[in-house]
Amino acid sequence: MLQLKNISFEVQDESEKGTKGILKDISLTIEDQKFIVITGPNGGGKSTLAKIIAGIEKPTSGQILLDGKDITDLGITERAKEGISFAFQQPVRFKGITVRDLINMAFGEKLNTAQACKYLAEVGLCARDYIDREVNASLSGGELKRIEIATVLARGTKLSVFDEPEAGIDLWSFHNLIKVFEKLHDQTNGSIVIISHQERILNIADKIVVIADGSVVQTGKKDEILPELLSGTGGCKYYDEEGK
Repeated sequence: MLQLKNISFEVQDESEKGTKGILKDISLTIEDQKFIVITGPNGGGKSTLAKIIAGIEKPTSGQILLDGKDITDLGITERAKEGISFAFQQPVRFKGITVRDLINMAFGEKLNTAQACKYLAEVGLCARDYIDREVNASLSGGELKRIEIATVLARGTKLSVFDEPEAGIDLWSFHNLIKVFEKLHDQTNGSIVIISHQERILNIADKIVVIADGSVVQTGKKDEILPELLSGTGGCKYYDEEGK
């Protein structure tokens, strides 16, 4: 279980020669084996919160607990060792690194071909066509996203965080990505947190958290929150304007 207690994050505001609050006193609990989607208007602080969970950014104030352990001061490498995975909006391309290499690094030891291919098959890729391909510009955005998810599966972490996984991919790839997340939802032993505006991703969540202007404005089960997002009630009209 991940607990965020009174998390705030400020940056220097050069125009006003002071600080600007990006996150403001956020408290949030992510239970074990849950699928959480964090949504809200652009610029509201969603991606910053994801980076703080992963250890890429450090909060200005507040506390982060993972299974009761204080990880507030741990960086991304230490968080990864504790069991937190982070998938960027734009997956990193590594010159000279193959898909097999990435899966082996994620798993922590060398896998045989059948074991490595299993993770590619789970994200809907024909393993023999990808296992020895280099992770470079020859791969599409959708292919890279699914390969990145395969590495998350190989890691088998307590908490996997995805920052707008639908960004930059075509409609066909997005449909396949939804199928992958539906499968993750059904089979994962860890928790999943996704930053997204997309209705189809929101629709498979156990819990939806709405963040606006750096604060949590709503949180609850999908059946409670999603109708308000779609109808524009409850202060969430931004969804119809920006989320589609």
